[in-house]
Amino acid sequence: MFQKKMSKNVAKERLKLLLVHDRANVSSDLLDDVKKEIVEVINKYMDIDEESSEINLTRGRNSAQLEANMLVKSIKRQK
Repeated sequence: MFQKKMSKNVAKERLKLLLVHDRANVSSDLLDDVKKEIVEVINKYMDIDEESSEINLTRGRNSAQLEANMLVKSIKRQK
């Protein structure tokens, strides 16, 4: 349970960092690294189809939105 909460907080902080960097015109390399890490975290809990997964960042006037669209094949059972 502690690991799950810790992973959630790490992911949340990464997303905050992503938004801050995006507003400062983040590089595509950094965005690719963040996308890869998001997929790695999700893979700890679910089997997903990585080939059909899409993660997009769109900017609005005063905000940014991160969208993830992933086909979940199965949920991994926690031991």
